[in-house]
Amino acid sequence: MRAAVLTGPGAVEVAGDWPEPECGPDDVVVAVRAVGVCGSDLAVVDGKRAVPSLPWALGHEAIGDIIRVGGNVPAGRLGERVAVEPNFPCLHCAACTSGRTAVCPDRRILGINEPGALRERVTVPARFAWTAPVGLADEDLVCVEPLAVALAALTRAGLAAGERCLVVGAGAQGLLVCLAAQALGARPFVVDPHEGRLATAAELGAAAMPAGPDVSMDFPVVFETSGVPVALETAVERCAPDGRIVLIGQSAVPARLSTFTVVQRRITLRGCLIYDHPADFAAAVARAAELRPGRILRGRFPLERAGDAFAQARKLPGKTWITLEEPSR
Repeated sequence: MRAAVLTGPGAVEVAGDWPEPECGPDDVVVAVRAVGVCGSDLAVVDGKRAVPSLPWALGHEAIGDIIRVGGNVPAGRLGERVAVEPNFPCLHCAACTSGRTAVCPDRRILGINEPGALRERVTVPARFAWTAPVGLADEDLVCVEPLAVALAALTRAGLAAGERCLVVGAGAQGLLVCLAAQALGARPFVVDPHEGRLATAAELGAAAMPAGPDVSMDFPVVFETSGVPVALETAVERCAPDGRIVLIGQSAVPARLSTFTVVQRRITLRGCLIYDHPADFAAAVARAAELRPGRILRGRFPLERAGDAFAQARKLPGKTWITLEEPSR
């Protein structure tokens, strides 16, 4: 079968002979319809995030149709259209049993430490294949996984209706935070050096942060979604006294931080790693029709142009996705 694979830093190829997936008793095989491109994928492609071996199947934000079920899975699930929850916690360790599955030390992650989903067929544990709501468009379904990240971040931030918040970074994750914040009744502002991303955020109802040396605007809640080290300085600078900064973007490069400012303003910094299974992902599936996260999609590429999709993802505003027009069954 066909699969988009990494053969070296920056080198993405479409293999035509990738091995067929096996199906364990608690698994399902999904014929993939589409896969969203995420910043984590770009880090893998760039060689900034090591993978176990090469060539390596990419991608994790997958949707598709169940075409095979394991012996312990109800046969009635055959034919279901699903969104894949691509993080598989062990469900047995202390973190998992306390509900903190995001920090499971044995978490398996499609496309990171487990071969990815950007291929015609992929096997996933049945409990991590979420049935799509009736009538939900593929465009919205493919954005469910990053929407789960955004919704979890809002919960952890304690954002309330009527509050202003600043979203640092208007990439795909930042746009989803804006959509979720608006639905909550909060007012999101965004800052990003990319004019196209700012324009996309404005189309979705967010406001650009006023600029200029005389502008004084502090925010009770700041979401840092870019992962760019210098962005943390902006987040701290714009955070109001007793405000909260939620860090979603990640970077291995150290960021400068004035502890004087943090202490004097009594700022709370909180890291937000993905979401916890199953409640956070279930919430994203349930709210996808209301929030219509597919509105952030812009660049669409077929599987044969997966290399172009990864190369263009940073340049294009909105979210990039890769489609497999006719999944093999």
